[in-house]
Amino acid sequence: MAKLIELNDDNFEHAVLKSAVPVLVDFWAEWCSPCRMMTPILENLAKQYDGVVFGKLNVDSGRKTATQYSIRSIPALLLFKDGKPMRQFVGFMSEKELNRKLEAALEE
Repeated sequence: MAKLIELNDDNFEHAVLKSAVPVLVDFWAEWCSPCRMMTPILENLAKQYDGVVFGKLNVDSGRKTATQYSIRSIPALLLFKDGKPMRQFVGFMSEKELNRKLEAALEE
C-alpha cells in the first residue's frame, strides 16, 4: 500500500530530484484548510499509482524548497519527472479532477 512520504529541505533532493520515478509533491501547511482537504485525496491516488511517488512538504518548515520553486499559493502540487518540475496544479481540486490532470501529465 502506497503512502504519502514526508518531505523537507534535507531529504528533498534525494527523494524527489534523484527519484527514478515521477514524484507528485504537495506543498501545504497545517493552517490551510484546503490543504488538509487534499490529504485524503492524495492518499487515495497514491494507492492507485504504482509508478509515482506522492510526497508532502510543509511550506512552514520547508521554506527553502518552497521558495526555490516559487510557491506563492497553497495547496500547490508539482509533478517532478527526471528531477525537473514538469507540471503544477494550484488550489483544491476533486480526486476525479486531479486524477484526470495527473494522467494527462504522465502521458506527455
